[in-house]
Amino acid sequence: MGGDSLSRRSFVGTAGVAAAGLAHGAKSEDGKPFRLAYAPHFGMFNPLSGDDLVDQISFAHDQGFRAWEDNGMPVRAARMQSRIGDALRERGMAMGVFVADAEFNAPTFVLDPPRIRTRLKQSMEQAVVVAQRCGATWMTVVPGRYAQNRDRAYQTSNLIDNLRFCADIVEPHGLVMVLEPLNRQDHPGLFLTGMPQAYQICHAVDRPSCRILDDLYHQQITEGNLLRNLDESWSQVAYIQVGDNPGRREPTTGEIDYRNVFRHLFRKGYDGIVGMEHGVSGRGADGVRRLIEAYRECDEFRE
Repeated sequence: MGGDSLSRRSFVGTAGVAAAGLAHGAKSEDGKPFRLAYAPHFGMFNPLSGDDLVDQISFAHDQGFRAWEDNGMPVRAARMQSRIGDALRERGMAMGVFVADAEFNAPTFVLDPPRIRTRLKQSMEQAVVVAQRCGATWMTVVPGRYAQNRDRAYQTSNLIDNLRFCADIVEPHGLVMVLEPLNRQDHPGLFLTGMPQAYQICHAVDRPSCRILDDLYHQQITEGNLLRNLDESWSQVAYIQVGDNPGRREPTTGEIDYRNVFRHLFRKGYDGIVGMEHGVSGRGADGVRRLIEAYRECDEFRE
């Protein structure tokens, strides 16, 4: 773990503890929980759940889901952030990631002028407040584009220094930044693209509050070898997201064997969240039902 004495499990806090118990078979009279803590997002279930945000969470709980994520949480009203957090706590559900800082059009973390630190300070301080309201532990960071006029090694050093700066802000609150490598096909020009690169950066930052978000949809496109790369970078991975490829829809719609992936995570003792970072292949109520069935099928692996 890059020299720190805190493991992923000991650091993630109460949200991680809740996800751990629920992921491995905690019972509920509302519905059979999945083996892993799969986390839907708002808009997935609306044809059956309705549009109210808390109703969507309640519907997910009734179907056996025990986690949630919401990239757009920071732009919601403060009262709604708290309402979502309360709804999750009342149902014993863990809050997954929201986006703390993501820039797709310009270099950010790879630069070193003071204005970059001002931006990062504002982003991280806001993220701390949002996390406290909604009960989150993890926050997504996409560290921007690469600067074409500077050597990548210098940019890597700046990125490491800037992440340590951010860690000083979030770490005292028990929060974890998760760096998400994104594929070049969908997001050309970004600095962070692969798992080995993310591992190297997190290992160099050497802080328990800076870890990797492994989105298997992106990494299937970027590099493949999903399980091997997961194993090689395991000490730095704190969060998983999924989506099948091609199409970025639910498991069973593409080429990734998600039943085997979920078995692998279960056998490794993964007790964190598996974010459902994808769309729905079908339409209306039937599409929602098929989505849930797909997760049931892939969750029924042999231990």
